Amino acid sequence: MTLVTSPDPDRDRLTLVGDLSESELLARFVPLLGAPGAALVGPGDDCAVLSAPDGKVVVSTDVLVEDVHFRRAWSSAREVGRRAAAQNLADAAAVGAVPTGLVVSLVLPGELPAVWVEDLARGLDDACRPWGAGVVGGDLAGGPLVVLAVTVLGDLEGRAPVLRSGARPGDVVAHAGVRGRSAAGFALLDAGRADDARVPADVRAVVLDAFRVPSPPVGAGRAAAVAGATAMLDVSDGLLRDAGRIASASGVRLAIDDPADAFADDVALLSPVAAALGADATRWVLTGGEDHGMLATFPPGVALPDGFRTLGRVEELPAGGARVTVGGRAVPAGGGWDHFGPGKD
Repeated sequence: MTLVTSPDPDRDRLTLVGDLSESELLARFVPLLGAPGAALVGPGDDCAVLSAPDGKVVVSTDVLVEDVHFRRAWSSAREVGRRAAAQNLADAAAVGAVPTGLVVSLVLPGELPAVWVEDLARGLDDACRPWGAGVVGGDLAGGPLVVLAVTVLGDLEGRAPVLRSGARPGDVVAHAGVRGRSAAGFALLDAGRADDARVPADVRAVVLDAFRVPSPPVGAGRAAAVAGATAMLDVSDGLLRDAGRIASASGVRLAIDDPADAFADDVALLSPVAAALGADATRWVLTGGEDHGMLATFPPGVALPDGFRTLGRVEELPAGGARVTVGGRAVPAGGGWDHFGPGKD
């Protein structure tokens, strides 16, 4: 059986997942995963053991399903691994935690090349390594499609978690990260226009990379918590939908500034893509998902951490009033990604 140390790389690339036992597959990709600093016991036993210095553990989970969240024709295995890790690291950051480890369960088709799984592991490690995190365990199963179920663990370092429910009237609404780029990249790929010459090559590269491998501002979550953020979340399903979640949890209104002012740079970057596709760059900014920026509220007068831009303000919620306004105009509930509801787009 060909193993990762094979002297015949051409033959090795022909090895499929179905050609290997579970132990042989694990032997291929586990050594490619870095060990997080918090791991007291890593992969290999029935459970990993991570230190939790303040006695609290942050935990969240996400699932990526082939042909729903990614397509192998559009993204390399390494990109899929980086994306899977990034969106989970962002969830830990969104409550102000430092990510410490990931648990990854994989469903793999037998006809999948084994080197694809190795590159997936490299991508997971690429995303985790800058934050001192890593994959500490998981599970393997066979199935018709690739599925990644990723659980992130994090450390609050003695701070209280920043929840969605803490926004108060008078707070400043702020955002760290980019907006609309992932949605624009998806639109290009979905239209079969990834090479459209009407869009400058550097702009195509930016939006395609943003869809394939989002780069959430993970460090901004901790910085926001230290600065006294009153509410925060990871914008994964669109700015309007996720702003509505903070507003609903906090019982307030989030008044978002006109995107032509608040997100002028993002709208300008996306405009050539929108023009080529007959789309609306502002809609991508307001409703596009999976850029994984941090949306937070801060008490008035607080110096915003580096990377955050002022986006609006928190107001009292009038009886029967809209929970989110943009440029002073009420917007309907939803307006972003929803797997099951009418907001799905």
